[in-house]
Amino acid sequence: MRKAAKIAGLTIAAVIGAVLVGYLIIILILTVTEYKPEATEPVETFGQAEQTLHIGDTVDVVAWNIGFCGLGDNADFFMDGGKKVKPSTKERVEENLSAIIDFLAKEEADLLLLQEVDEDTTHSYYIDERSAIASGMEQAGLSYENYLAYNFKTLFVPYPFPPVGKEQSGIATYSAYPSLGAERVSLPCPFSYPVRLANLKRCLLVSRIPVEESGKELVVINLHLEAYDDGEGKEAQTKMLAQLIEEEINKGNYVVAGGDFNQSFDTTDLSSYPHQREDLWEPGIMKTEDFIDVQCLMDVSVPSCRSLDRSYDPADPAFQYYMLDGFLVSSNIKVEQMETVDLGFKHADHNPLRLKITLE
Repeated sequence: MRKAAKIAGLTIAAVIGAVLVGYLIIILILTVTEYKPEATEPVETFGQAEQTLHIGDTVDVVAWNIGFCGLGDNADFFMDGGKKVKPSTKERVEENLSAIIDFLAKEEADLLLLQEVDEDTTHSYYIDERSAIASGMEQAGLSYENYLAYNFKTLFVPYPFPPVGKEQSGIATYSAYPSLGAERVSLPCPFSYPVRLANLKRCLLVSRIPVEESGKELVVINLHLEAYDDGEGKEAQTKMLAQLIEEEINKGNYVVAGGDFNQSFDTTDLSSYPHQREDLWEPGIMKTEDFIDVQCLMDVSVPSCRSLDRSYDPADPAFQYYMLDGFLVSSNIKVEQMETVDLGFKHADHNPLRLKITLE
């Protein structure tokens, strides 16, 4: 008996040792291959745009966190209290992607600001979603240039079990106007080593569109701010965003910033979407006073996001909804319309936003 117990103990120790060695090897590999973007760096431009922009023109914008085309109404997600790490099937990802492309093509917007766009990622079955959306727009007869800035790029995320795997995804902008170029602007990362090795390194995707015969630019900022931090990351990133917008306004430029803030604006009435349970993720509150000469826009008539603690159940009055998505628009722009489009969370856990503006 003692001999058997000793053998069992040695076996367990060997297994634990092997697991530890395995994780140390993973950490070493992730350290060597860590994604270390510069503070600012240019991003590659794909496609070709044909429109020109003038003062007095009306510009249609759509912003949408498409949830890597894997967070339809059947989905839950482990980071939000659910169990799943990846979508149920590749076919469902393709179905969601097709529906998202159809919606965007019908909108015929001048600017598309998309978040959680996968390029080469395990949980979306390695579908190049940026290219697929670009092809879909081209097939619909729409001419856009497009660019993607990585928010998440790592060879392997080793948790939970089964692990997330490879991540290569980010935020993508599609513009019907030729730009002067686009750049990735790194945001403060709240995570330290070694956690940061397999975590998001968020950024702003900034593109500059010349406004003809004015010497000004329409500065377009696509964003997806921190979600799973203690709050300090969101605050630091928000302050950096506010500083960038203020600098551009002081230059006389027009500015539109939009996307997923993972926060609700402090001017937004959240009474229709109360926090239902203490165990559910809760967004931060963004201080709009930090943004000078800026219109802070959220449409509360429709929730912009739903909880992923379980699959979508619209019949449940206790289901958790959020207001996370919005726009920041400089005061030299007239806002004609801003609304959240109710798509029933069929193909993504966020609803798209529609904005119509005029350059004054």
